Amino acid sequence: MAKSDTPQVFTPDYASPPGDLLQEYLEHLGISSRELARRCGRSGKLIAEIVSGKAALEPLTALQLERVLDVPASVWSNMEAAYQLHQARTAESEDFAASHAWAKAFPLADLAERGHLTRKTDKADQVKEVLKFFGVGSVKACEDRIDELLQVDYRTSPSFDNDQWSLAAWLRIGERRAADIECAEYDRDAFLAALKVIRTLTCGSIPDALPLVQAKCAAAGVAFVMEPALPKVRVSGVSRWLSPRKGLIQQSLRHRSNDHFWFTFFHECAHLLLHSRKSIFIDMPKGAGSAGPKEEAEANTWAADFLIPSAAMRAFRMKFTGTDGEVRRFAQALGIAPGIVVGQLQHDGVIHHAALNALKVYHREDNE
Repeated sequence: MAKSDTPQVFTPDYASPPGDLLQEYLEHLGISSRELARRCGRSGKLIAEIVSGKAALEPLTALQLERVLDVPASVWSNMEAAYQLHQARTAESEDFAASHAWAKAFPLADLAERGHLTRKTDKADQVKEVLKFFGVGSVKACEDRIDELLQVDYRTSPSFDNDQWSLAAWLRIGERRAADIECAEYDRDAFLAALKVIRTLTCGSIPDALPLVQAKCAAAGVAFVMEPALPKVRVSGVSRWLSPRKGLIQQSLRHRSNDHFWFTFFHECAHLLLHSRKSIFIDMPKGAGSAGPKEEAEANTWAADFLIPSAAMRAFRMKFTGTDGEVRRFAQALGIAPGIVVGQLQHDGVIHHAALNALKVYHREDNE
């Protein structure tokens, strides 16, 4: 989501309580607060406390003052509202300033560089920018939102290899960008049909394929977002449901090879197709991520078989002697990139992880 062009709103750093204006009228009329109270039919103590700023000026009192002083009730009510808002904003800013260390844990410079928040020097304003970015109203609400995004059990597991604040920010970027992608209502059959078309794009370059990938997914109810990883974020991809009618696949392209990109994409698709809509599946380059072993194995199997049918792979392996020509011909017959075949052969231990890498295509992230 691009940085907002909304005009700056002037926020005064001072607001007078209505009691100040009321005191001016008392002096002008030459009467005491007790006399004013008698005319309004209120207690002298209440009017004295309003004048001193110790008591709020309620709507009923504003109506009474309108009749006694011939000053519209809206003037009194608006002054009271502005004063109370100013008091609340002041107290909140003090609390936010005390939370500055919390805000600094996020990659503020990187988020500002990508246009997701505005650079601020004031400590309280930095906290406000973080809350605005996450779409929450308080630090506590933001922490709860982060727990929701990171699926607390995963965040605290020994396999967690990411800075939690940077990962939460990266996931939030995905949400914000997905909100700008207009999607049809999710349709499983339409999504499967779209994936068959997308599979044919693996032979081309990733940058050229991305617009059509996003369009095909959106037409089936899934927002696709490519977002370079933030510092200390070691996640390949994420799949999740933003609503019952809209899914999200977000990838980082941390591993530059086309085989890794496409396998990650179809792996995330498998999570949407096969698994709970209540979960956020965070997949790391190493380790199982937030998915359970069973879910991860199912997603791996589905993605591998969708790209290369298992029967075809078994037949190929029986005759494979290790040459790149064999891989090229097999990939051409399947209609996929040779690098994908190499990636699966390496993963299955058929060839060394360094073998035939010349058949893979490597890409750089946009921010490099």
